[in-house]
Amino acid sequence: MAVAYRDYYDTLGVPRGASEDEIRRAYRKLARENHPDVNKDPDAEDRFKAISEAYEVLRDPEKREAYDRFGENWKAGQGVSEDDLRGARRGAPQGGFRDVRMDFGDGEGFSDFFDSFFSGRRTRPGGGFADFGDFSMRGGDHEAELELSLEEAFRGGKRKLSLADGRDYEVNIPAGVRDGQRIRLAGEGAAGTGGGPSGDLFLRVRILPDKRFRSEGQDLYVDVPVTPWEAALGASVDVPTLEGSRKVKVPAGSSSDRQLRLRGQGMASGSDRRGDLYAVVKIRVPKRLTAEERELFERLAEVSSFNPREGR
Repeated sequence: MAVAYRDYYDTLGVPRGASEDEIRRAYRKLARENHPDVNKDPDAEDRFKAISEAYEVLRDPEKREAYDRFGENWKAGQGVSEDDLRGARRGAPQGGFRDVRMDFGDGEGFSDFFDSFFSGRRTRPGGGFADFGDFSMRGGDHEAELELSLEEAFRGGKRKLSLADGRDYEVNIPAGVRDGQRIRLAGEGAAGTGGGPSGDLFLRVRILPDKRFRSEGQDLYVDVPVTPWEAALGASVDVPTLEGSRKVKVPAGSSSDRQLRLRGQGMASGSDRRGDLYAVVKIRVPKRLTAEERELFERLAEVSSFNPREGR
């Protein structure tokens, strides 16, 4: 088949005076983007071959020198006029060779370097290269959600997990893991290409809403209902925690939304320090009053001068 001339520098997107490092970086970037096992564009394989051909020539100092002097006919070095050769030495574009076509026969053994680059290995059935020399690429990372109750996130420990693709894992959950945090399972992502390592599987933690507790970072908040007289006179009440319940003193004269701090009763973190638990006072009144209760509240209303709206 007839193959149109390709300028190797244009193929890699580098100037003619590019250094070896610039050529290597350009090749690696383009090869990753266009490798047919990664890029499903129908033209990706042709682009990958062209990129690899250009790199095979330009990375070799002797081949590159010949290419710079003779252009497309660098292998033969024949049929070149002295004027064209002088132009090549000056670094001028090889305009005299732009119309040259190279015939590779029936396409087997696309070029000498290409057989060498792939060590004589054929492509896999259905496309994609079975091996491509020193080029390898790490597999992609995968991500899945891991739903935990607040208690599970607080305590940590091992948990069995089944993914939609049928894979089962026993995951070690760190105590105090936070919502949105990722747990890494090394090597459990997509398989690598060309002998490259597999990617990782990341489990993104989603902590389910809890009926009792609200979390803000490492701190927890829980509402504690109290009666009007407990709030006014003070009382000792039970406050739930993630490890049972604790007795907490509600100071006399407490209003709704007052926060009572329980140090170290929140979530753990990567360090030894734990967050705090805040018991939030919520004053509740009875929906129905007995005759005696009503009488007492009416008497309190008569004798009390307290006005919560004063000064608003």
